[in-house]
Amino acid sequence: MTPAAADSPGAASAQVATEAASAPRPSEAEAASSAPTADLTPLVEPRDGLPPVITSAAELQQAAQALRQGHGPVALDAERASGHRYGQRAYLIQIRRAGAGTFLIDPVAQPDLGIIDDALAGVEWVLHAASQDLACLEEVGLHPRAGLFDTELAARLLGRPRVGLGPLVADVLGLSLAKEHSAVDWSTRPLRRSWLVYAALDVEVLLELADALRAELTEAGKDHVLQQECAHVIVQSQADAQPKPDPWRRTSGLHKVRGRRGLAVVQALWQERDQIARIHDVHPSRILPDAALVAAALALPTKFDDLDALPEFSTNGARRNQRSWWRAVRSATALADDDLPSATSANDAPPPPRSWAARDPQAWARLEAARTAVAAIAQDQNMPVENLLKPDLLRRLCWQPPQAADPAGLTAAMLEAGARPWQVELVAPAVAEAWVVARTDAVPATTDAGEQRRRRRPGRASEVSGTAEPEATSPARTEPTRPRRRRVRRSSTPGAPE
Repeated sequence: MTPAAADSPGAASAQVATEAASAPRPSEAEAASSAPTADLTPLVEPRDGLPPVITSAAELQQAAQALRQGHGPVALDAERASGHRYGQRAYLIQIRRAGAGTFLIDPVAQPDLGIIDDALAGVEWVLHAASQDLACLEEVGLHPRAGLFDTELAARLLGRPRVGLGPLVADVLGLSLAKEHSAVDWSTRPLRRSWLVYAALDVEVLLELADALRAELTEAGKDHVLQQECAHVIVQSQADAQPKPDPWRRTSGLHKVRGRRGLAVVQALWQERDQIARIHDVHPSRILPDAALVAAALALPTKFDDLDALPEFSTNGARRNQRSWWRAVRSATALADDDLPSATSANDAPPPPRSWAARDPQAWARLEAARTAVAAIAQDQNMPVENLLKPDLLRRLCWQPPQAADPAGLTAAMLEAGARPWQVELVAPAVAEAWVVARTDAVPATTDAGEQRRRRRPGRASEVSGTAEPEATSPARTEPTRPRRRRVRRSSTPGAPE
């Protein structure tokens, strides 16, 4: 089989649907970011022609043999039916390797790709936004055994302002990559030719893009940083695949529901909707939107007609299962108080930072000082703050600092919490120094965090005397917290696991 041979009329009719006038149109934002310009070379067709979609075991065997004989890293991508189908399974998998060509595999027809995984056992993977695809690739038996290069993550670590695949390809390679089919229903069969061209082009540019970004990372001294981050992405994707407790608490707008009885209504409706969506393999939002769950929780209807009268339950999709929704609401409203869900989820997360100033002024001072120090390092390293250190981890450290709040103590605490050695090396000394300043320069507790910030404004007139207050020495503005410009070393942090 020639992996990238041009379509024959017979193959095209078997694999590709005729283009329809009603094909989904790109959003204005997508069009603006990916439209060809005079300075960009538009990518219209795969350079070797559009390969046929692999649906048989014999074709899969031939693809595995070709990939085994290729050389260099392998580019992978997966197309899902997010927003259309239940779950996040892959409906098309694209693979390209130098010396082998491009392959489009239908995982519905061939759900076990172990033979492809064996062929790529010692090959580095190249993906864009790998955290989105690793789980669905794992489902079909594909595992990154020899490392990973994430082009989106590389762009973030380099401080590039645009990290989406289309804009990144334009900025780095000078190519225009259309992205108008990113949100289509990839479970559709047969797949349209324009969709397949889009899918093939995605992996066609990945290897060249990775080479360019790899050179930039090496020049910036960040290649080892990406290696640590990609290793973490692989581990984290496996953890994220585990079922989460109380998934209904992620309902959009749940913060509007105050009482436990209302939370019980959301929980019951969410579980009923999930069961229906799973049976029919439809995304839950197409069965009933989150806004309807919240509306019922706020209204607490006592009769079927009251539920039926809510605008959020007037759509055709909602009315198809109206009796099911009413049973769920009725069961929730009939629960005994002891059986109602708790007002908050059971976790060890610190409280919202807006309450810290009143509850624990020292913790608030630590957080403000640490945020300033981390922001300065991120600016110095030319990368987003959230890639330097997750905000949630910083809040946890500030709310419950290690017993030894010095660089060594912070190093141990950060490593235990999942921070990578390069992050610890840059952040731990600066945060420890900032905390020293925060202990001696903390602002007294007031009613809330906003009031503390107002008290710190230099020259603010005193509400009592009418005179101007002297400039406060806020820990968030103290000069010693800004670290000296540093370059992260390649040696691992003391105490870090090899």
